[in-house]
Amino acid sequence: QVPLVESGGGLVQAGGSLRLSCAASGRIAGAALRTLSMAWFRQAPGKEREFVAAISRSDSSTYYADSVKGRFALSRDNAKNLVFLQMNSLKPEDTAVYYCAASYGLVRLATERAYDYWGQGTQVTVSS
Repeated sequence: QVPLVESGGGLVQAGGSLRLSCAASGRIAGAALRTLSMAWFRQAPGKEREFVAAISRSDSSTYYADSVKGRFALSRDNAKNLVFLQMNSLKPEDTAVYYCAASYGLVRLATERAYDYWGQGTQVTVSS
């Protein structure tokens, strides 16, 4: 069982919006995601997985890749134990599989190695 489950991906036209959700599952199903640093990464066809956004477990500071700043927003719903990635003004170059990740750590949150748990990903396709 995967520890994180993403949802909300799909096909959208350029300029449109999507909201991705991430929920704890499997071996961390009982974990409060607010106690973990959370992130979204993405992997486009033929490219390496790259950092998109992260939120620190300590003070909920958020961090974004330059390519998504001002368009994407990461947030938590602690009551529902969910993490979201609101994606606005989508571009064809945002097309990728988006992965949710969770970390017990506080540093190097833009790097894959910081993360202890991963989801299987959800496909986002932006048409031009």
